[in-house]
Amino acid sequence: MSEHNQFGLLRERRFLPFFCTQFLGAFNDNVYKNALVIMLAFHAASITTISAGTLVNLCGGLFILPFFLFSATAGQLADKFDKSRIIRAIKVFEIGIMVIGSIGFIHNNLSLLIVALFLMGLHSTLFGPVKYSILPQHLRPEEIVGGNGMIEMGTFLAILIGTILGGLLVAQAQFAALVSVTVVAVACAGYLTSRAIPAAPPAAADLRINWNPVTETWANLKFTKQNRTVFLSVLGISWFWFYGATLLAQFPNYCKDVLGGDEHVATVMLTMFSIGVGTGSLLCERLSGHKVEIGLVPFGSIGLTVFALDLYFASPAAAGPLVGAAEFLARAGSWRILFDLVMIGVFGGFYIVPLYALIQTRSERSHQSRIIAGNNILNALFMVVSAVMAVALLGAGFSIPQIFLVTAVLNAAVAVYIYTLVPEFLMRFLIWLLIHSVYRLEKSGLEKIPEEGAAVLVCNHVSFVDALIIAAACRRPTRFVMHHKNFRIPVLNFIFRTGRMIPIATRKEDPELLERAMDEVAAGLAAGDLICIFPEGTITDNGDLYPFRPGIGQIIARSPVPVVPMALRGLWGSFFSRMGGRAMSDWSKLAPFKRIALVVGDALAPAAVTPEGLQKIVHDLRGDWR
Repeated sequence: MSEHNQFGLLRERRFLPFFCTQFLGAFNDNVYKNALVIMLAFHAASITTISAGTLVNLCGGLFILPFFLFSATAGQLADKFDKSRIIRAIKVFEIGIMVIGSIGFIHNNLSLLIVALFLMGLHSTLFGPVKYSILPQHLRPEEIVGGNGMIEMGTFLAILIGTILGGLLVAQAQFAALVSVTVVAVACAGYLTSRAIPAAPPAAADLRINWNPVTETWANLKFTKQNRTVFLSVLGISWFWFYGATLLAQFPNYCKDVLGGDEHVATVMLTMFSIGVGTGSLLCERLSGHKVEIGLVPFGSIGLTVFALDLYFASPAAAGPLVGAAEFLARAGSWRILFDLVMIGVFGGFYIVPLYALIQTRSERSHQSRIIAGNNILNALFMVVSAVMAVALLGAGFSIPQIFLVTAVLNAAVAVYIYTLVPEFLMRFLIWLLIHSVYRLEKSGLEKIPEEGAAVLVCNHVSFVDALIIAAACRRPTRFVMHHKNFRIPVLNFIFRTGRMIPIATRKEDPELLERAMDEVAAGLAAGDLICIFPEGTITDNGDLYPFRPGIGQIIARSPVPVVPMALRGLWGSFFSRMGGRAMSDWSKLAPFKRIALVVGDALAPAAVTPEGLQKIVHDLRGDWR
């Protein structure tokens, strides 16, 4: 069941114990951290002469510091050793940290409290590379997006509940004992759940640990840059943490000074944001069709800009008297603000989940944990820069809503820059829009397409967007061979070029282009690519299949790889087909959500491939639904 529903993973031992372990760890982090921050804000004078504001900022810095110092080492450990054993060791470490923190709370010992906070940052640093690199070892490719969505949802839910509970515990008369018992008990529960995590063998058991964090961090970043898409995805994730940290850091003062709300209103705001992130993260699996759909990333970035802009325009010019949650919700405009926060969270989920999944699936397995560790370092750096920018803007006289405006504009600029460098994101977004607006795609037999290695896909040719529909359905990147005239269609040409599609001509039209195309097909298959061709050689103008040309035989004779027959259904009569004359001329055919289907048949061995035989198989797969 888990292959159809991400919640089904919660019934699987390969996912549930890990999910519970990471949830409890994030929850405990925030119970302790928020309890400490609130205690220092209200009781600092009783234990130290340092101001409460200075202490709160010191705590934030100390929690982030281990990410700079130890992420490189954490990544190496996660690649060298069994990840399940590392997690159990980290959970034992967490119990010790919480014992130190508990003694600090009970005895009002600031030094122990600060040491425990720093060690919790170290705990998170060690856990980070394992958190994301273990998923590809325990989940199938079609479960990666759903698994990441569950992890992101669980993390933000844990942050929300932990933050609220930490504040509630400190408000009690015997808060020291209550906080102490809670954090130690949760740490012990995390260790117990970690014992059920299945083994995750090391990806690079012979790795020699480089204990120098500076040189190792630089080496990791250099390695990551070799894969341009992965590196820019890392930068995209770090930008999200810059964006999120900028907004979240302003929530308390925005609530009090701009909205006129008390701490309960601030809690409502955090709750709405967290619900949004969780919802967006969970929706990613459904919207992506159980595959890594990076087309959601531009969609997410658009939403992050639009709703941050609206948050600026929705903010009142002057705060009213301080009120509680009920009074705030009764005010005009309050629901618009909360809706903006929810939608920022939703689109944040659309943005972040595919990026993490892309790193997991496209980075080299032997370096995966170290790449994620490098990502964590950059995340921390961007969060520090976010804090510096916010302080500078406030010092320059900017209001908090104006900081939201600046962040929204910067997000749009960063998005345009990244998608210009890697047009694959924008290409996938346009494909995703096509499949989720003009068409409603049903898929059958996709598991018959090899998960790795070279293969040739063959399909009937019904419309000008056949290649885009197949690309949207396939989990693996697919290269297409298409007629050179179709390749040059405006707008679509951008998608075709970005997808490394191969223009071809007949020998009569352009023999040199034909030879180049055949050479490129052979080179792609030699490199292990999926190549899709339309053996009819033309788009049908009557709805029926034209005879398959001999080119498929020539390709297989030169590169003997499996051939997978497929059939598109329902596209005849659509806006992009030639039914009734020229395609894309009758706008009445552009009805939204037209039902179409892609059916995949069993792979054929090279020796069994003939044009006539393939045509019959594709015809039978299509059936009467043209």
